[in-house]
Amino acid sequence: MKLSNEQWRQKLTDEEYRVCREKGTERPFTGKLLDETGRGEYVCTCCNSKLFDSTAKYDSGCGWPSFSAQSDEQNVEYHADDSLAMQRVEIVCKHCDAHLGHVFDDGPQPSGKRYCVNSVSLQFSAK
Repeated sequence: MKLSNEQWRQKLTDEEYRVCREKGTERPFTGKLLDETGRGEYVCTCCNSKLFDSTAKYDSGCGWPSFSAQSDEQNVEYHADDSLAMQRVEIVCKHCDAHLGHVFDDGPQPSGKRYCVNSVSLQFSAK
């Protein structure tokens, strides 16, 4: 899904644009989906691609929604991120390149992954 910056600005709120299109980060412990515990799926705010299932969500205590795995649809891509004088792995939506957050190797087993995701980059769809 390729839109111009102006089209994205029209489609998204200012905060969604800042995080999803400009690789921003929402403040920890402020995201609307941090405490969501319902059954369902988490889709990309920008293009509605399924990214995570509620069965993979857990409370990591980091201040952002955390998931142990991406959805079976494999709609999350990985990019090296050397910003802020750190080496991290950025996660983005495979279909629209929206910035989601980062993935770390300190999550629960069996994956050992912690997908640390900005709430504003997700929409929750209850089942």
